[in-house]
Amino acid sequence: MRGLLVSDLHYSLKQLDWLRETSPQFDLVVVAGDTLDISSTVALGAQIVVVSKYLRRVAEQTRLVASSGNHDLNVRGADGERIATWLAKGRLPGVLSDGEYAEIDDVSISVTRWWDGPQGCAEVKSQLVRDAARRKRQWIWVYHAPPDASPTSWTGSKHYGDAELTRLIGQLQPDLVLTGHVHQSPFRQGGSWVDRIGPTWVFNAGQIVSPSPPHVAFDLSARTAVWTSLAGREIVHLDRPLERPVEELAPA
Repeated sequence: MRGLLVSDLHYSLKQLDWLRETSPQFDLVVVAGDTLDISSTVALGAQIVVVSKYLRRVAEQTRLVASSGNHDLNVRGADGERIATWLAKGRLPGVLSDGEYAEIDDVSISVTRWWDGPQGCAEVKSQLVRDAARRKRQWIWVYHAPPDASPTSWTGSKHYGDAELTRLIGQLQPDLVLTGHVHQSPFRQGGSWVDRIGPTWVFNAGQIVSPSPPHVAFDLSARTAVWTSLAGREIVHLDRPLERPVEELAPA
């Protein structure tokens, strides 16, 4: 399986165009949250209409996963916590989204929502524990925030990750955790687009303003993951220990 990870597109139409054009090259495309942008001058409802059309077009070309991030929350639920109703199960045909689980050959995929409070956090934990009982040989999690105390959550001055996710990784040990949220991590000293917690690989492609988003292309058969951005290209081998500094590649 060849997969593509992007996140934090923040209603960049150029980057959404790039995603639509690039997606047919991959068996699986993952958009790990913050496809919308609450700071945009475009109303959130209008953004949802436009982004939903893009995601449906990508889903017509390949398998698509889209999880919610903090910018994607459009409604406050009965418990007072915010949720992304437009990414609820079944709202975008062909798109695997918040709270869903799927199996592709020997790979299991769990897509978790952005949790806005204790109820959401409890739902995420329950989902992952439930999915652990039925996981296939390889297990991928999609969640917007990276784990805390990881180079993938380093802003350059502090860690801005999810401590609960760190505990869940240690407990359940998925193979890949695909994240975003902390834009700066790959571009700051002490940060990175990749981490390894026990047997678990964690990726956060980061975000910068550019025609194409920073992205990670991972190949579960070749056992490689390649990060590409305006800052360059780097590769890790998934069947080897993580080495630092990460191996650099020549420009494509």
